[in-house]
Amino acid sequence: MVALVQHAAQHPQNTAILAAGRSYTYAELLDASAAFASVLLQGETDLQEKRVAFLVDPGFDYVKVLWAIWRAGGIAVPLCLSHPLPSLQYVMEDTAADIIVAGRSYQAKAEALALPKSLRLVAAEEHISADQVTLPDITTARRAMILYTSGTTNLPKGVVTTFSNLEAQITALVQAWEYGEKDHTICILPLHHVHGILNVISCTLWAGGCVEFLAFSAEGVFDVFLKGKINVFMAVPTIYFKLIAHWETLPPQAQEDISAVMKKLRLMVSGSAALPVSVMEKWEGISGHRLLERYGMTEIGMAISNPYHGERRAGHIGQALPGVSIRLTDDFGKEIDGDQPGEIQVKGGNVFQAYWNKPEATQASFTDDGWFRTGDVAVLEAGYYRILGRNSVDIIKSGGYKISALEIEEVLRTHPLVADCSVVGIPDEEWGELVAAVLVVKSDELDINALNSWLRENLPAYKTPRLYHMLPELPRNAMGKVTKNDLKKYFPER
Repeated sequence: MVALVQHAAQHPQNTAILAAGRSYTYAELLDASAAFASVLLQGETDLQEKRVAFLVDPGFDYVKVLWAIWRAGGIAVPLCLSHPLPSLQYVMEDTAADIIVAGRSYQAKAEALALPKSLRLVAAEEHISADQVTLPDITTARRAMILYTSGTTNLPKGVVTTFSNLEAQITALVQAWEYGEKDHTICILPLHHVHGILNVISCTLWAGGCVEFLAFSAEGVFDVFLKGKINVFMAVPTIYFKLIAHWETLPPQAQEDISAVMKKLRLMVSGSAALPVSVMEKWEGISGHRLLERYGMTEIGMAISNPYHGERRAGHIGQALPGVSIRLTDDFGKEIDGDQPGEIQVKGGNVFQAYWNKPEATQASFTDDGWFRTGDVAVLEAGYYRILGRNSVDIIKSGGYKISALEIEEVLRTHPLVADCSVVGIPDEEWGELVAAVLVVKSDELDINALNSWLRENLPAYKTPRLYHMLPELPRNAMGKVTKNDLKKYFPER
C-alpha cells in the first residue's frame, strides 16, 4: 500500500484539506481517492505503471487525483496549468501518457491533447461509489511520478521517482522540520513542481496536518494569517518580495496586526531559488522569523537545509538532511577538502531513479561510484554550505576567475536605486565571458558610471559588470526563478 495512504488511515477524522470554502477529512480523501482509482482502472486490476497526466486546479480534487493514480498503480504526470499547448504536448508525447485527467476549467485544453492521439480523457469530477473497490498492492520499488525539469538550458527532462524515493524525501523533511498533526499550512505554489507537491502537501499529509489551498495574492495570504490557524508557511523568494511590498503599503495598525500574528507561526521556509539576503532581513523585521532556507531540486527532493533549531545563516543553504550524503568535487571529479568551491554531488534514497527514456542523460548525471551530479556549485564555510550558483548559468568564467553571479546580485540589490537584478556571463573572445547585469531600477536617475564606482568599493574589480541593460521586470518561470538564458539576447556576443 502507498505509505501516504497508510499514514492517512491513522487519523481519519483530522481535517486534511481546506479548499473552496469546504473542509475534507482524511477519511473523505481516502474514500474519494479510492473511488477515483476505480474510475481510472475501468475494470482492470492494475494500471501497471501507465502514465496518467492531469490538469487539475490546486485543491481537494488535485490531491484526490494524485492519490488515485498512485493507488491504481499508475505513474502520476502533473502538468503545468499555465503552460501553452505545445509545452504540454511535449510532455504528453515524451511520457507516452495513456490517460489524461482534467478539471472543468481545462476540458478544452485536455481535449486538444487527447483527441489527436486517441487518448482516454477522464473528468476529475467523475465519481462512483467507493464500495467494493479492489485496488492493487503497490510496492515501494514501483515508479510513482514523472516531474519535468524547468528546461532553462535544454529541453525539459522527465525525472522519474519511485515510491521509495518519495518516502525518503518526505521522511527526511518530516524529521528535520518536525512536522506534526497540528500543522496547518497554506499551499500557494504551482503543483507541477516538487516544492508544492512534496514539501507542502505530502509532508503535511504524512504527519496528519491540514493543507489549505489558496490562489496567491498578498492580501489573501495576510487575510488567512490573520485568522490565526496557520502555523507553517512555505514560499519562493518572489512571493516574500511581494508580501513585503504589500505590507509596506498598509497603515501602521494593519502592519502591527499582521506582524503580531506571524510571530506565532512555528516555521517559515524559502526555497526554489536563491533567497536574497536583503529579502531575508526585511522579512525577519516584519514577521519575527528568520526564514529557513534549504536546497533541493526535482531530481533529489530536498538535500540540504538550515536547521529547524539553531542558527539559520543568511546566504547559506545549511547542512545535509537526515539520510542524505553530500560532497563537493572539482572539475576533475576529485573530492574537495577545505573551503574551496566545488560541484554539489548527492547520494541517498532521495535521489531519483532515472530520466524518462533518456539513458545517456541519466548515465551522464551520475559518477561511476553512484553520486548524482547536481551541476550546482557551493562552498563549505564553518559547517554550512553556501551556494555560488548553477555551473551552467550562475558561474561566470572570466579571465581565469570563477565568478558567482549570485554574489554580484546580492551586492547590486543593496544599491538604493536598484529594485531587482540578474547577472549573466556573455561569451567573449578575449575574456572567455564578460560579466553582464540586467537591472530593474527604482529611478531613471541611476547613472551607470556612478554605479560602477560604487560597486568597486564593494566588490573586486574583476567582478564588476562590464555590460548593463535595463528592463521593467525580469522574466521568470512558474516557480519564480529568473530565466537567465532569456536575458542573454540583450547582449550581443563580443
